[in-house]
Amino acid sequence: MHLRIIALSGLLTLGLGPAASAGGKAGEMGMVTFHLETEDGGNPKMVSPPQMYEGKERFFLRTPEISMKDVVAFSPFPSGAGEEYGIVFQLREAAKRRLTAISQANQGKFLLAQVNGRFVDGVLIDKPVEDGLIVVWKGLSAEDVKLFDNELPRIGEDGKKKKKKKDD
Repeated sequence: MHLRIIALSGLLTLGLGPAASAGGKAGEMGMVTFHLETEDGGNPKMVSPPQMYEGKERFFLRTPEISMKDVVAFSPFPSGAGEEYGIVFQLREAAKRRLTAISQANQGKFLLAQVNGRFVDGVLIDKPVEDGLIVVWKGLSAEDVKLFDNELPRIGEDGKKKKKKKDD
């Protein structure tokens, strides 16, 4: 895990909304996406409106670089911020290679995490990530962890979780 944590709480108002969702149906939860900082300008359908952060306008891609389909397992941990949790996500092999390439090419840029429809944390890419693990350091509730438990196995567990029907 080679991404340095930088809190991006001011980015919760970004106009990424539905275009940045994890691609599921409205109301689906247990979802995560990661959005890369990009240069200013660009197509407004592809890039979020500017957001002031650390004295600089920042733009993020609306389309995620990493999404729920790239995740094979997770492991929650207490974040140290009250009742909050963080989560380590383990990526599929193809996504692991893609994260390595993204982190090599985008050092000095931010990667913003959206979990269950809300932006919760961001990291500054400071070196290549080669282990296939990506972390949301804070901002998750016990309910978020339960939702991921319904979707994914924990890191080190065998088998896949299946979506539970509402009747279960």
